Amino acid sequence: MTVRLPSFNPVAASARGAATRHAPRGPGRAGLWVAGLAVAVLLAGCDAQRMAELQPGVSTEADVRSRMGEPHRVWDDGNGARSFEYPRQPAGQVNYIARIGADGKLIAIDQVLHPAQFAKVVPGMPFDEVERLLGMPASRQVYARQPQHVQVTWRYLQPPSQAMAFTAVFGTDGRVLSTATGEDTTTPEMRGGR
Repeated sequence: MTVRLPSFNPVAASARGAATRHAPRGPGRAGLWVAGLAVAVLLAGCDAQRMAELQPGVSTEADVRSRMGEPHRVWDDGNGARSFEYPRQPAGQVNYIARIGADGKLIAIDQVLHPAQFAKVVPGMPFDEVERLLGMPASRQVYARQPQHVQVTWRYLQPPSQAMAFTAVFGTDGRVLSTATGEDTTTPEMRGGR
């Protein structure tokens, strides 16, 4: 049995040793995490400045691309409208979706990793719908004792500064079995680092 998620084969991942949740701890792991966090903070600052330059109803698709860069993925929303995905996972704690109307003008840019958005993820929802709702995840994990399940996690920040994680578990049919929210255990503080 395999779980069918786009670009991910849990059986192959298990065979390569990806069944472990985290890499072994080493003296440089906390340092790498802090460096990644620094990059994420810089990107977040740049994102805020770039988004401030964009105006819904005025800015064009070309304006969005010039300020935000090429999207990771473009979703067809029907009737000529599209959504541009700008993920900041795995190091960041935000993902942005820029919605472009059929007229080629920006409708809105939304940061999609927050509890109201997570509440829309329900058992039975297919992986592609979840990813369209939340953007690219921070991680995907298969466990040796339950290779028929894939745990997919999105990292986010709960105001004012609590690092959190939203997790959805997918079954063999690529549909949500369950979801959970908790503290982000990948931070150095949670792993005994500084």
